[in-house]
Amino acid sequence: QICLSLVKLLFYLAHSPLGSIALLDFQPRQFVMVDGNLKVTDMDDASTEELSCKEDNDCTLEFPTKSFPLKCSVVGKCEGINEKKNLFNAYRYFFTYLLPHSAPPALRPLLSDILNATGDLRYGINETLRAFEKVLHLYKSGLYLQKRPLLLKDYISLKGFRTVEGEDYKCWPSYSHLGCLLSIHSPEEAAAICNSQLQCQSFIITQHRTWTGRPLASFQSSWTDLIPDTNAVVYIKRSASSGERL
Repeated sequence: QICLSLVKLLFYLAHSPLGSIALLDFQPRQFVMVDGNLKVTDMDDASTEELSCKEDNDCTLEFPTKSFPLKCSVVGKCEGINEKKNLFNAYRYFFTYLLPHSAPPALRPLLSDILNATGDLRYGINETLRAFEKVLHLYKSGLYLQKRPLLLKDYISLKGFRTVEGEDYKCWPSYSHLGCLLSIHSPEEAAAICNSQLQCQSFIITQHRTWTGRPLASFQSSWTDLIPDTNAVVYIKRSASSGERL
């Protein structure tokens, strides 16, 4: 969410009515999240000036660990230097820390492609935004899910119940530090996740959703202490419930 919001912001800056705008003091502390959107807190160090040049050799974009040769345009400006400066700063301050860690395994290669392409400045802001929107579409639609055996049949569902909230086993990347709370596309995906975790015996799906509209599922190591909740469904492994009265 943070990276996509940042890319949308940089897309606007690259195509603003004032021309391409560079953020000269590009640091994470210069941004805040407001209603799920990343915003710049200080525009004092923004500039629409692009470096003047006479030849391509005048247009090297320098960073502490990398440099990029750019083209000198026919009007004597280093072509796209503001856009590329913003994009590489997004790569080194945001993408490298946030992109590799929390996506479903099937989407990680696509995010690695974005990471590598922006790190080498092979993508401009237009291509980067399109790549992010493609990943978001796959994520929201569930098209990233690979065909696999149907596992939900191995679970008993109880509508209108959930387990008592409390600390349970933890997983990555959980929305809660007290247990294993993950976003899912469907109960079938939740069943696959539960089957992949040795501790998991049940999971609960409520009406709580993430910014993409995906429901949240809480994965549990037991299914005892059920309490009524009209907005929840608890799914219990048949193997865990065998010999028990539901």
